Amino acid sequence: MQLFVGLGNPGAKYAGNRHNIGFMAVDRIAEDHRFGPWRTKFQGHVTEGVLEGEKVILLKPGTFMNLSGQSVGEAMRFYKLTPVDVTVFHDELDLAPGKLRVKTGGGHAGHNGLRSIHAHIGAEYARVRLGIGHPGHKDRVAGYVLQDFAKADQDWLDDMMRGIADGAPWLAQGKADRFQNAVAQRMTPPRPKPERKAKPAPEPAAEPPQEAAEDTRSALQKLADRFR
Repeated sequence: MQLFVGLGNPGAKYAGNRHNIGFMAVDRIAEDHRFGPWRTKFQGHVTEGVLEGEKVILLKPGTFMNLSGQSVGEAMRFYKLTPVDVTVFHDELDLAPGKLRVKTGGGHAGHNGLRSIHAHIGAEYARVRLGIGHPGHKDRVAGYVLQDFAKADQDWLDDMMRGIADGAPWLAQGKADRFQNAVAQRMTPPRPKPERKAKPAPEPAAEPPQEAAEDTRSALQKLADRFR
């Protein structure tokens, strides 16, 4: 069994925020793979489904970002899971918008949701880092992550969500590389091959000039012919 956790803040006010991209990811997995209805449990919302034979629990903590670990820890204990069974989807300032990376373990890099999860279950869980870019200065970070995605972001954001849903079965099987490839294919679809132009028909070869027939008349006949 796997526990996929999307991080975000609950409520319609935050639904479109950059900080809520983790919620968006698990919502898309649930929708595209026809998981069951969301239920209120573990201080959040959960749904269950199967991905390529693997039972997967999706969790959206309802505790607000900086207390996410309470919800994750409660769910993990209920299902008797270990940190290696947990994958957390979260926004990542240090990746450009539209970039995605998977890693296991490591620090929380100041992310309040990860900081809380570290405190409750330790650091040895997997993370799907969803790039949202950086506002350029640390003083602007709080306002930036709590702003909605811009209209200009909607195309790449939708492609990323589609890719995450496409690759979710690979992630459930622990095949992070194939998961990342599935996302990359959505983000950079193969360009259509250029149409091959038909070769122009070869021009017909010019006929060689015909040689003038040899004049066999006598000088007297040539003179006579001139006066006819």
